[in-house]
Order: sequence, then structure tokens, then C-alpha cells
Amino acid sequence: MTSPAQRSGTSFGRYDLAGFAAEERSGYHSPTGRPQGRQRGVTEGSMTGSMAENSVANGGPALICIVDDDAEVRCAIESLLRSSDHRVMSFASPEEFLACAGAADAACLLLDVYLDGADGLEVQKALHERSILVPVVLMTGQGDIPMTVRGMKAGAVDFLTKPFTEDEVLHAVGEAVALDGRRRSERGEDDAVRSLYGKLTPRERDVMGLVTAGLMNKQVAAKLELSEVTVKIHRGNLMRKMHAQSLADLVRMAEILGVRERTVTRYSTAG
Repeated sequence: MTSPAQRSGTSFGRYDLAGFAAEERSGYHSPTGRPQGRQRGVTEGSMTGSMAENSVANGGPALICIVDDDAEVRCAIESLLRSSDHRVMSFASPEEFLACAGAADAACLLLDVYLDGADGLEVQKALHERSILVPVVLMTGQGDIPMTVRGMKAGAVDFLTKPFTEDEVLHAVGEAVALDGRRRSERGEDDAVRSLYGKLTPRERDVMGLVTAGLMNKQVAAKLELSEVTVKIHRGNLMRKMHAQSLADLVRMAEILGVRERTVTRYSTAG
């Protein structure tokens, strides 16, 4: 984990810990006092991050969700991300986030570890248990090594210690969005494979399961009580329907589908 001192970014100057001007600004309020252990804030660095990082699978701007019980921090991060062409939704609690249907499309979740009445690391665990695959960036004002290790082992993309710079936020969000894009692409590919598999006949599926287990055509024929010529025809048809260019392609598809026969091999067709 790179420390804030190693990352680029300069301080805000006359800006307070939440990233707002010390003087009054429309729509914002000066910060209230908080315990030193929960120091919060965003400090300014150079605006970085490419538009490519901000796009999702459908080509639109990525949706970033923020869960933090500090309204000032939420507003500061939201303003930064909107200026970087992201869509943003912010929530004061994990319950609000989970209750929002639109949040299901999030490409990144910026999640505070210390929430009023909730533990962000437990929220991260709950998301995983619910198969909510949004990449998580954890935030805290009092991080320590065990906490960081726990969060990263649970799959967090990054762990930001407050106050952090704009560069740190944008870099972490960019990494999360890129990961989300790869996951969406893989899920799209999996869906396409399942759609093609649905067009196979029952016998073609039988042949696919055995061929991808490594059996030769004559072994598949003996297993299914078919002629070798018939197996070759089924094999050719299923290769064409699955758009497989090689046996290796077909094996990869069978792994995605979970249909590769495990009870037989080329050297033992018993079972």
C-alpha cells in the first residue's frame, strides 16, 4: 500500500479538512468538531484520470457510490468525481445503499470503515456473501495494518487513509472501475457461452461433455453407444454452434458452463 506521502498532490491551502473553503460557500457548512481518531477530509491534488477509466461496459460514465456518515466528506468526494465525469450516488448508511435499486449498477463503492452503528469491513463481507460484486475502496481516518490486511484480503481494491488527496481518490476509483469493466466483460462472455450452449441438442451436449474430458471419438462412441461417424457429426455440429475454433476453446467453454465430464478420462472411461 502506497502511503499518502508517496503519492502526488498538494494541500488545499485555505480549505478545511472536508475539502471546502474556510469562508462560507453556498450550500456548504463549516465542519463541526470530531474526535482526533476520526479525522476526515479530502485534500487537493492535480486532476487526473482518463475518460477510458470512467467508462463502463455500455460506454456510459461509470457510477460511483459513496457510503460515509459524514455529509461533508460525501459532498467533497461527490464534487470531485462529478468533475471527473463520473455519475455519483452518495449514502449516509449501508442500509440506504442496499435499499437503492440504482446502486446495483455501481462500478465502484467508496466505503467508510467507521460508520455510525456499522462496521464497514462487516458491510464489505456482507456484500460478498450476497454476491454483490461491486469493487470496494475502503476509507478511514484511523487505519492500522491489521485493518488494512483484513480489508484487502476481503477483496478491497484500495484502502485510503483520511485526509487523502484527489489523486489518491481518482487513482483508487480508476482501478476499481477498470476491475469492474473486466468483470462485466467476463460475465458478458459467460452469458454468451450459455446462450450458445442452449442451442445444442441433448446428444450434442453429451458429446461435448465427453470430448472436453479428453476422450477420443471412438471412446465417446463406445460410451454413448453410437457409431464413430455419428460422434464426428455431432462434434462438428457442436463446434460450429458454440463458435469454437479449437478443442481448447471448447474446453474453456465447458469449464465456464460446468459441463465437462469429470468421471471419465481418455485412459479410464469407466463410471
